[in-house]
Amino acid sequence: MLIFAVQKKTAMKFMKGSKLYSIFTGTCPVCHNGDMYLENNPYKLSQIMKMHDHCSHCGTKFKMEPSFFFGAMYVSYSVGVAIAVATFIIAFFFFGLDRHYTFLAISVVLVLAMPFIIRISRNIWINLFMTYDKNAGKKQ
Repeated sequence: MLIFAVQKKTAMKFMKGSKLYSIFTGTCPVCHNGDMYLENNPYKLSQIMKMHDHCSHCGTKFKMEPSFFFGAMYVSYSVGVAIAVATFIIAFFFFGLDRHYTFLAISVVLVLAMPFIIRISRNIWINLFMTYDKNAGKKQ
C-alpha cells in the first residue's frame, strides 16, 4: 500500500500548486506537503475521520473552528449524486441492466465508495477556504 501511495504522489507532482493536488492526495491545502489524515487509507474505517490538528510542515490548523467539517456533508451529497448518476449511466445504458439491477448496482457502488466520498468531500471542503502558498513551510 505504501508503494501505491508513493506512486500516486509522484504521478500527481505536475499538479502541485493547484487545489486538485491537495484534494486528490489528502495533503495540506496550504503547503501541499504535510498529510491531513493520520491514516492515508480511507478504507481503514476506524481511522477514517481522524485528522492531524495541524500540518507537520507549515503548521496550518486544519480544524479552523468546532464543527468545521459539517459543511462537507453538502459536498458529500454532491459527490454521491455524481457517482450514482455515473453508475446509472454505465449500468443502464452500457450494460443494459433493468431498473432493479441498476438500483442494486448504484447501492453497491455507493456503499463501497462511501469511505472515499467522505475523505474527498472533506478535502474539497477545506480547499474551498484555504489557498496554496509555496513559501508556507519556510515561514517558521
